[in-house]
Amino acid sequence: MANHISSEKRIRQTNARRLHNRYYARTARNAVKAFRALTDRTEAEKKYPVLASMLDRLAGKNIIHKNKAANLKSKLARRINTLA
Repeated sequence: MANHISSEKRIRQTNARRLHNRYYARTARNAVKAFRALTDRTEAEKKYPVLASMLDRLAGKNIIHKNKAANLKSKLARRINTLA
C-alpha cells in the first residue's frame, strides 16, 4: 500500500493511463482485424489511409511501438495487393 500522497496520485495516474492505452490499443487491433476481413479491393484502398493514420498516431503516443506500426502498415499494404 502506498504511504505517500504523491505515490497514491502516481498509482491513480498510472491506472488511468493504462485504461486509456488499453482502449486505444484494443480499438486498433479490432480495426486491423476488420481490415483483414475485407474482400473488396476498392473498399480496402479507401480504408487503408485511415487505418495507417491511426497506427501512426498510436505509435507517436507510444501506445504501440513504432516498428509494430510500420510492420502492420506494410502487411496491410501487401494484403491490398493480393486482393483482386
